[in-house]
Amino acid sequence: MTARKLSRFLPLVGALAITGIMLVLTVIAGAYFYLAPSLPSAETLRNVELQTPLRIYTRDSRLMAQIGEKRRTPAAYDEIPAVVINAFLAAEDDRFFEHPGFDYQGIMRAAFNLARTGSRSQGGSTITQQLARVYFLTRERSFVRKAKELILAVQIESEFSKQEILTLYLNKIFLGQRAYGVAAAAEVYFGKSLAELNVAEAATIAGMPKAPSALNPIRDIERATERRAYVLRRMFELDFITRDEYTRALDLPMESHLYGPRVELDAPYVTEMVRAEMVARYGLDVYTDGYRVITTIDSKLQRAADSAVRTALLEYDRRHGYRGPVERGVLEFPTGNEPNDDEPGAAMMPGNAELDTLLSRYPRLENLRHAIVLITDADNTAHLYVHDIGRVSVPWDNMRWRPFVTDDVIGDAPKSIDAMVSAGDVIQVFHTDKGWKLAQTPLVQGAFVALDPHDGATVALTGGFDFSASKFNRAVQAKRQPGSSFKPFIYSAALDNGFTTATLINDAPVVFNDSNLEEAWRPENYSRRFHGPTRMREALVKSLNLVSVRILRGTGLGAAIRHLEPFGLPPSALPRDLSLALGSGGASPAEVAAGYAAFASGGFRTDPYLIDRVLDSAGNMVFQADAALACRACEPLPEPAVNNLEFAAATSQATPTATPTPVAAAVSDPMHDTMADEPLVDSPVGTEIPRYPGIDAMIQHGLNWRPARDDTPVFFASAGRPPARIITAENAYLVYDMMRDVIQRGTGRRARSLGRPDLAGKTGTSNDRRDAWFSGFNGDLVATAWVGFDEDRSLGAGEEGSRTALPIWKYFMQVALDGTGDATIPRPPGIITARIVPETGLLAPAGYVGAIFELFREGQVPERQPTGAGSALGFAGGTNSAEEDIF
Repeated sequence: MTARKLSRFLPLVGALAITGIMLVLTVIAGAYFYLAPSLPSAETLRNVELQTPLRIYTRDSRLMAQIGEKRRTPAAYDEIPAVVINAFLAAEDDRFFEHPGFDYQGIMRAAFNLARTGSRSQGGSTITQQLARVYFLTRERSFVRKAKELILAVQIESEFSKQEILTLYLNKIFLGQRAYGVAAAAEVYFGKSLAELNVAEAATIAGMPKAPSALNPIRDIERATERRAYVLRRMFELDFITRDEYTRALDLPMESHLYGPRVELDAPYVTEMVRAEMVARYGLDVYTDGYRVITTIDSKLQRAADSAVRTALLEYDRRHGYRGPVERGVLEFPTGNEPNDDEPGAAMMPGNAELDTLLSRYPRLENLRHAIVLITDADNTAHLYVHDIGRVSVPWDNMRWRPFVTDDVIGDAPKSIDAMVSAGDVIQVFHTDKGWKLAQTPLVQGAFVALDPHDGATVALTGGFDFSASKFNRAVQAKRQPGSSFKPFIYSAALDNGFTTATLINDAPVVFNDSNLEEAWRPENYSRRFHGPTRMREALVKSLNLVSVRILRGTGLGAAIRHLEPFGLPPSALPRDLSLALGSGGASPAEVAAGYAAFASGGFRTDPYLIDRVLDSAGNMVFQADAALACRACEPLPEPAVNNLEFAAATSQATPTATPTPVAAAVSDPMHDTMADEPLVDSPVGTEIPRYPGIDAMIQHGLNWRPARDDTPVFFASAGRPPARIITAENAYLVYDMMRDVIQRGTGRRARSLGRPDLAGKTGTSNDRRDAWFSGFNGDLVATAWVGFDEDRSLGAGEEGSRTALPIWKYFMQVALDGTGDATIPRPPGIITARIVPETGLLAPAGYVGAIFELFREGQVPERQPTGAGSALGFAGGTNSAEEDIF
């Protein structure tokens, strides 16, 4: 064709091209004006709340649980490492920072592929388009959806920066195995934070958006490895990684293991209580709205409580004998399968993977592992395969265990290993400093609660041996007989109704006839011995049942119940008969601990609480506990100035727990320069806080200031609402002092090994040894331990509070008190000391040999012992004879 002929066609070609372009633009414009009104505004992305699970933390910021169907941990742009960003750019959209929301090159590639193959397998979607789809559209494959996607992408690009778009995308996308967002994926597939990911791991995650349910390494490790190789190659081609990094990443084996949330403290009984409370308050949205709950739990104390309960229950279980293997004859070994020199029983044994699969069907329990007996030797050594550990040999000393017969009886020591286990049996073992040792899951249960007596904060709580085996929370749900651990409440009532610590009460047999009972009630002492006239202090030290009954009778049942009701004890704990003196009602360990907290706080009502504050997904506080703060030194209080109250109230709202934060540390707003020469606050709080020369000095002091409640009573009193006083400080102190003697020389003397003179406590054992208790405290911590069976069953011979429950309390206190100072409760001014005659409880005459010191409230000192009087004097509650009193 000549140039002249060609020039003749050029105008026509140009006209056609222009017409085509105009037609395309018309179609695009028409599509835009047709589709745009039905699309949501891109601006709504700013208000979209990601579905984030409920997270529960300790007061020292340890994650205890993450609860919700979707696992997501939102991350800010600057928290996402460059290697993760580059991996996604390489896999999904390498021109992301250059295009306006759509990539014409990608669209042309997709169009060419459609024309060539008729397939829409190549979508050409940019990250922005994918973001539009996951937020606003469906995954339907159609040209209309693609057009909507493109329009929304352009709108998003006009409203958000590239960094904002990438952040939204990387937090929103589904990446398989319930993981939404890159931070959740890092945790689910590798058990790491984003900052800990290496190149290979980042590439693995970046390869999943194309088909998250199929390309994740848990579902298909081969396809995940192939996809990772593609992403790594693209990263290398785009110069995101060096050749050396590329080669090393390719050589790394693909990990195929599902990780749970990065829980720093496993406390399932606590987190279930929090979950239930949150659902009750906010409904089912708590699973998706991203609430963060900060509890009052102390991670160190919670670990100590869990360990104490498990240790004591395993010790109890060991005392009562071995019940036999978990399951017998799970594997049958061929005849002649003898150990060889290399590995016992290895000749014809199943492989490790097969053994692990078999053992995986048994529930995992804390500290205990299931194992299969492979073979036993003539020297009574057992060769085992321990789940997830491997093959181990356990010597006879670690296998030998007398058999269980009944709760009261154990059998004779076994003479050989074959009397206990056989090859093919499934057993349980646990690891000690002497190697693996035979074990079993205890049938007995226990519970433990520890409170801060100043405000009722629950610092540790355990509801059973293992939550996975039993979700029943005995710490708060079980109503058990407190037994003798209830006696301090009875003694407190008696002190307000005419009794003193030196009152004599007859410890002698007594019978009560009641028309409501089938036969007469004859209470007995645990020892079944009688001590005659006994001072009230000594009766509590020795836990004498008969004296407690007589004390309640002398106090009056009605007066005693009126005295006890303000302690917060449930009606089930207060039966309307004299058995109340022996703790015959029903109360949970948490309720008993709260009652004891009244003695530890100096007489204030203590209401336990577990949730300190709740934050929404944006970090705004939506709830803060309004805990009353007990302060022994705060009565009476001078009236503080208004500005001090406002300042203290603001301070308490900023505190991470119910305990107030130091004043200076709580101040975050800039202050005027004129304050540098003024005291921080005016009188009276100003008398407890030094005058600062400037802001820097104030901040420095605030960072290190740890005020004590009794040293700064005005500050603490103004920082929270005052609690209700339910008994006098004098009454609380006298009960505390008597319970100190319980530990020093009474039924709780096993706790004396802690070497702390500030501790007080009381043992408890219910009828037929069905329950064992120990509750104890000092001025800063109160705790209650309980042991028993869920069914109506005795703990067995010799099992009582001091042997069975007190060890839990002691193991916990060994950790809780480590590094803490003396917390002896200070004696209130209304208590005086007097010398008495121990046999009579009367004031000792001058020069009397053998007198002892006793504490009394002012105005309640007994009369003086007559000079020359013998020891056979009158006493309260009965006669001098040891004959039975009939009522």
